[in-house]
Order: sequence, then C-alpha cells, then structure tokens
Amino acid sequence: MNQQPQNQQFQQQNQQNQQNQQTTIQQAPNVFTGKDLNYINDMMAWNLTASKKAHFFAQNCQDTEIKQAIDAAGQMHQRHYEQFLQLLNQPQDQPPTYQ
Repeated sequence: MNQQPQNQQFQQQNQQNQQNQQTTIQQAPNVFTGKDLNYINDMMAWNLTASKKAHFFAQNCQDTEIKQAIDAAGQMHQRHYEQFLQLLNQPQDQPPTYQ
C-alpha cells in the first residue's frame, strides 16, 4: 500500500523535472563567473599573442604575398582583441553592441 504514494510522488517529481528542463533562458545573466573571466582572459591573451607573432613574422618575411597574408591575420587578431576590450569597457547599464 505504501508503494502507490511513492510511485505517485516519483511521477510528480519526474514531471516537474521535465518542465524545468524545458525552460530556456531568454537572456544571459548580467554576471561574469570566475570561469567566464578565465575564458575571456584566455581569449584576449590568445588574440594578443597571435597578433604580436604575426607582426613579428610579417616583418621578417621576404615574400610580399605571404607577408600580406600574415599581416592580415595579425590585424584580424588585433581587431578581436580590441573588440573584447570595447565590450569589457562598456558601462554596465548599456547593452553590449556586437559588430
């Protein structure tokens, strides 16, 4: 006799879990976690390092076509780094703009 209330309780919990799983977040929370900050730090470091390396290799490259390609890649990484800075320096009450 005790089996039926437990089974009914299990079914209710299962239905509640399914409803919770179907809920999606419409907007990201306005908070950075430690993991978020580590990821942003890594992305900025990768882009800055790639930009510096590309600049160095472009300066030392003899072939103009390759030099231009390396320089273009370095400029792309520099733009990405600057976009991260721009996003991080925006006032908190202003929504982010993406380009």
